[in-house]
Amino acid sequence: MAGRPFPVGAARSEDGGGRFRASRRGGQGAVLRRAAGLGRGGGGGCHRGEMAAAGGSASIVEYFGGEDGYRCGYCKNETGNLSHGMWAHSMTVQDYQDLIDRGWRRSGKYVYKPIMNQTCCPQYTIRCQALRFQTSKSHKKVLKKMLKFISKGDVSKGVSEEEPMDSHIEDAVTCDFAYKSESHVSQSELTPLGVDHTERVENEDKDIGETKEEVNAQQVEPEAGSLQICAHKDTTVPGEPSHSAKIVHAPPKPGKGADLSKPPCRKAKDIRKERKLQKLLQNQTCTFEGSELQAGDQVCLLQNSKSKTNQPKTIEDFVFVPLPDDAQHKLEVRLVPVSFEDPQFKSSFNQSATLFAKYQMAIHKDTPSDCGENEFTRFLCNSPLEAENAPNGPECGYGSFHQQYWLDGKIIAVGVIDILPYCVSSVYLYYDPDYSFLSLGVYSALREIAFTRQLHEKAPDLCFYYMGFYIHSCPKMRYKGQYRPSDLLCPETYVWTPIEQCLPLLEHSKYCRFNQDVKAGKFTNNYGPLNCLSCSYKVLVSSAAEALWKSYL
Repeated sequence: MAGRPFPVGAARSEDGGGRFRASRRGGQGAVLRRAAGLGRGGGGGCHRGEMAAAGGSASIVEYFGGEDGYRCGYCKNETGNLSHGMWAHSMTVQDYQDLIDRGWRRSGKYVYKPIMNQTCCPQYTIRCQALRFQTSKSHKKVLKKMLKFISKGDVSKGVSEEEPMDSHIEDAVTCDFAYKSESHVSQSELTPLGVDHTERVENEDKDIGETKEEVNAQQVEPEAGSLQICAHKDTTVPGEPSHSAKIVHAPPKPGKGADLSKPPCRKAKDIRKERKLQKLLQNQTCTFEGSELQAGDQVCLLQNSKSKTNQPKTIEDFVFVPLPDDAQHKLEVRLVPVSFEDPQFKSSFNQSATLFAKYQMAIHKDTPSDCGENEFTRFLCNSPLEAENAPNGPECGYGSFHQQYWLDGKIIAVGVIDILPYCVSSVYLYYDPDYSFLSLGVYSALREIAFTRQLHEKAPDLCFYYMGFYIHSCPKMRYKGQYRPSDLLCPETYVWTPIEQCLPLLEHSKYCRFNQDVKAGKFTNNYGPLNCLSCSYKVLVSSAAEALWKSYL
């Protein structure tokens, strides 16, 4: 009998070993078959009949159990990692969608679910609402850095050797958008990356740190000899005529308050906006052949210009910005189905495998034997998902894909993703360590969010980006909280809860039930450790297989 599955990490380039090394075992796991037409476990809106007609296949899995503990790749506990596992011989995309909405994830063909109330580091399924995604300041920096490199060939001065997904730990610790103060903004961050003048002005308005010190008007306590104020014009002072009062300013003492004889300092950003609007008014005036604009027209023009200037830029404004003809580099993102029958996948296999080995040895310190072609194939090329096409689905279809990032004719990064009925699920990312300065981990995640939004145009039900597991007990793994708005899956009721509501609970306990509805209870049945499997998966088991399960438990 082969060894039990041995997990040493988790999905999406996580530093706890990076992945699961699961060896199959036979003889004790029951083979399950589930018809593709069964109802969805968590509600949904996908046309199951169409999906079943498109695929027409059944999911076949082999259950492993989760009685023994394994070494945790996060806290290094030798036996603290507890999870259910099963080997998926084949699986429909809808079945896998149902599973990940119950806390399961895949690594190759191995599908696992942490036993949340027992494992040392609870792993909560996290999803980003891609349609409402808001780019943080740190995200914009990464996108602009890539644009600057492609268009001008510029490389950031401060090249970080850290893994890109861990490059914003200061943001992840509080799971909020960290904004640097003006005095800590570097000049490289202030340089806009737009290719035309209009975009450059907009970027300057939004992102240039106030490089000069700004002094706001403050109420200063009057000091003797520094400020003398005569009576108000409506009051009279004995011995003086009742005329308008005059304010007499005495020179301020050195280092004492602001000089009230001068107008208050204004932000450079406000001055630029005012000049821009004045120039716009002048240009508009010229178009009317010298005729002056009416006051109402000026107000309307100012309001329209202001609303356009203040409109936040979407992720597409950064990702799909047109490049100049003399751009120094060319970046192309190719979506390749994970299939050796696909010509593009087959022709790029050797280059992808070589890049995977280079990444694993440099980032995860693997030995060459740990990241050879067999390991690469088993981990990132073998997928249980059956490719499906549906009338209401994306043009590329559903299934497992590699998103290859080609820079000047060579692959520098590969994002392994699953396209499912309701989401794009991130499986893993590997990249060329020589390009760590581009923060390819963050950049690829942002590109995958933009890709999800693209797919939504053809497939209306597909609107989420799943980032794997969020592990609050491991500070290094909190970076996923930066991608807002995001939800965490309640481990007991399987209800999605905004991450802002979950964080205070996780600060007090690493395992939490997020859904506060007392009427919503746990999913239970008579199969002990199989409760999370049978409830989430709704397996159809023959009487023989059911008897085998009971005897095994």
